[in-house]
Amino acid sequence: MRLLVAQICALNEREHIGDVIRSIPREIPGIQEVRVLVIDDGSRDDTGDVARAAGADRVVRHVNRRGLARAFQTGLDTALEWGADVIVNIDADGQYRGEDIPALVADIVAGRAEIVIGDRQVRALTHFSPAKRSFQLLGSRVVRLASGLRVSDAVSGFRAYSQEAALRLYVAPLFSYTIQTLVQAGKLNLAVTSVPITARETPRPSRLQRNMFDFMIQQAIVLGRTYVAYEPMKTFLGLALPFLLAGAVLIGRVIVLGLARNGQFANVPSLVAGSIGLVIGLLLGTTALIADRIRENRRLLEEILYRQRRAQVPHRTP
Repeated sequence: MRLLVAQICALNEREHIGDVIRSIPREIPGIQEVRVLVIDDGSRDDTGDVARAAGADRVVRHVNRRGLARAFQTGLDTALEWGADVIVNIDADGQYRGEDIPALVADIVAGRAEIVIGDRQVRALTHFSPAKRSFQLLGSRVVRLASGLRVSDAVSGFRAYSQEAALRLYVAPLFSYTIQTLVQAGKLNLAVTSVPITARETPRPSRLQRNMFDFMIQQAIVLGRTYVAYEPMKTFLGLALPFLLAGAVLIGRVIVLGLARNGQFANVPSLVAGSIGLVIGLLLGTTALIADRIRENRRLLEEILYRQRRAQVPHRTP
């Protein structure tokens, strides 16, 4: 493979971004060229200037803050414009080691994977509180169920993407890209693996979240929205089934009691509740059918977007 692009999404990171850039190896087995791309998401300090001085090949700046998900997508688009064969995302705060990039991309270079997740081995992270470790492990378990992928660290931001994976993925401007891209990868049947990495403690507070509770709520919203977009039939039929069952049971109860009383159907509360349950269930079932048709249209638009982006990637002769 010819070109690897290491992209760094940064917001007011002048103190750390220089060390991160300098830690990125410029010679990697199986890679002919390494470039560093920084996406400055509306920083109010001189993050961009520090990045250039540290050796960044390009700094793309958002005039206003657009959020991590949009900055990540800007990085993918820019790297693909360069014709990147492999794209590595690494945080700007120094949590991850640039020295781990060769191990991270090895499966992609060898053709064994299209996405590789850097596994922080959360159970062993002593600088995480017990509550944070528990929430991280629980969240990863939920993402495994939603995506169908065997990943042990779903919110790790240290990742490598093949060109094919980067072309297939498109991140909506939600809270973060980590869970979005995993659910998409699972539904698009992309090959995803994990490798153990080193995660260092970052002393400053996170700029992505206010607290752990806020992080969990935001990630749950992202997971729910992304899952519904790809599995609307399962989602809405799953919601409809309890209402349909409850409505059928209550209506059946009215009928049975009425027949036992020689045709005197007098159980009005059960009749009303059962009718409401059936109506809600039927409405949700109808919504499932409509959402499934919308999903088919989304598949078509995704394929059109993929082919358009593929045509714009520069062709490189080996």
